[in-house]
Amino acid sequence: MTDYERVTVVDHPMVQHKLSKLRSKDTSSKDFRDLVRELALFEGYEATRDLALEDVEVETPICKTTCKQVSGKKMVIVPILRAGLGMVEGIQELMPSTFVGHLGMYRDPETHEPHEYYAKMPDSIAQRDVLVVDPMLATGGSASAAIQYLRRQGVRNIKLMVLVAAPEGIEAVLAADPDVRIFTCAIDEGLNDAAYIVPGLGDAGDRIFGTK
Repeated sequence: MTDYERVTVVDHPMVQHKLSKLRSKDTSSKDFRDLVRELALFEGYEATRDLALEDVEVETPICKTTCKQVSGKKMVIVPILRAGLGMVEGIQELMPSTFVGHLGMYRDPETHEPHEYYAKMPDSIAQRDVLVVDPMLATGGSASAAIQYLRRQGVRNIKLMVLVAAPEGIEAVLAADPDVRIFTCAIDEGLNDAAYIVPGLGDAGDRIFGTK
């Protein structure tokens, strides 16, 4: 049985509210982009809850005190192109100093198998925590391939952050990697014959960028 303890569903009321608008076929590309960014920001709070902290001395207008700040190397956000780009800005609102890598994956329309076509990562990627982002987790093929790529680069701590996930995709990703953790705003019913998430929200890339 797959270990669902490695899956976190971020179901805050405002997340559910915005997700309902994201799903609507009547939502414009501009509003869809804004909602993806906002949901990524909200979800980012949960995905970064376990960041390491260190003490720092701060002088307030009243006196000196000891506070906490994030320690260690900067996190890297790795969007799976192209739809994952829509989530980057929201996460960087939360953590402006993060680095961004880019990983291009496309899904064969007949076999639904993922193929890598582009990869550009920051230096010392192996020494950094990585947050892989993609709005949709359908079959899990692209996400698993992205995680495997990062493992080959030596990355030890990887989290996958999506907005909507199918059970099939969750099962595939967790089975393919024993350590990755998944964050999602919803777990949907499943996949249709075309490997689209039901009820889902359509093709996230097309809706973000206004293409068909």
